[in-house]
Amino acid sequence: VQLQASGGGLVQAGGSLRLSCASSARTSGRVYMSWFRQAPAKEREFVAGINMNSRRTYYADFAEGRFTISRDDAKSTVFLQMNSLKPDDTAVYYCAADSTIILSSIRFASAYNYWGQGTQVTVSS
Repeated sequence: VQLQASGGGLVQAGGSLRLSCASSARTSGRVYMSWFRQAPAKEREFVAGINMNSRRTYYADFAEGRFTISRDDAKSTVFLQMNSLKPDDTAVYYCAADSTIILSSIRFASAYNYWGQGTQVTVSS
């Protein structure tokens, strides 16, 4: 399984970006797909996750109300729409997937077996 993240870039504070994570195979066998981010000198942190079957979504507190995670009907691509971006959102954003993860673990990076390569998001003030 390969995950390809894209859509990052440079944006001014208050702007928007839409990240995509394309899977090399159908994700129907993967229970959850999520986005994490990692800023310099900081640990990788959970941003948002989605149950690929039910489409139920989960967000970190800082993402609630500003970010939206979704998937396409083919279950092969997951999106992260990011609005009202702040300089603190600057980080490398990674998508992750796993077929065995349980709900209580989706916020932990160590629970995921598959990762995309990351896409840089830079928000200028």
